[in-house]
Amino acid sequence: MGQPPVPEQAASYGVDDLAQRLLDALPQTQCTRCGYPDCAAYAHAMAAGEAAINQCPPGGAEGVVRLAAISGKPATALNPENGTEGPRSVAFVDEAWCIGCTLCIDACPTDAIFGTHKHMHTVIEAYCTGCELCLPVCPVDCIHLENASGSATGWAAWSPAQADLARTRYASAQIRRAETASAHQTRKAAEAQEKLADLAAHSRISDPEQLERKKALIEAAMARARQRNSG
Repeated sequence: MGQPPVPEQAASYGVDDLAQRLLDALPQTQCTRCGYPDCAAYAHAMAAGEAAINQCPPGGAEGVVRLAAISGKPATALNPENGTEGPRSVAFVDEAWCIGCTLCIDACPTDAIFGTHKHMHTVIEAYCTGCELCLPVCPVDCIHLENASGSATGWAAWSPAQADLARTRYASAQIRRAETASAHQTRKAAEAQEKLADLAAHSRISDPEQLERKKALIEAAMARARQRNSG
């Protein structure tokens, strides 16, 4: 992930370049404890002067020092409102209670949970960042955390290689979910178009004029949806 520059260098960076350097110094757990949806959003907020450099509990005190060196801002203690520094944790699923709802799979930022609907899920430990995002969505509380680093905390419990892997996994998960959503929209649009082609068979309206008016309204709504999706 490279060495952070000395503080005086930060002033020469553009916002995009600074955001990239700050992103490279984050642990990539994608835990959202910083108050932003992911590490990239937090990095851009820091670069724009909209967020402080002490909002990343997984990076710990050393993480603040790294961000301070890049941004040129003084290192401060972690903001307790964002959480506290602690050991690296790994999630595991209690097989006896898992109902296979897939909610944890949808919540996991790095696709570290494997399973299918109504079948028991399992956590792939090497891919788990300990983000804890799977915990609140589980309806039966069958997901628990285990200490994976002993007394080591922050960057002492999390390596650059693990951060790089988490970053890659997160990017791949984002692409997969976007493709899945796009395929779902395409399928739904095709189904709607098929029904529209034979509206009389799918409607309780029998009057031809009313059917034509309804068809025109549906076509206009579909056109607006296509415009929104293309934008």
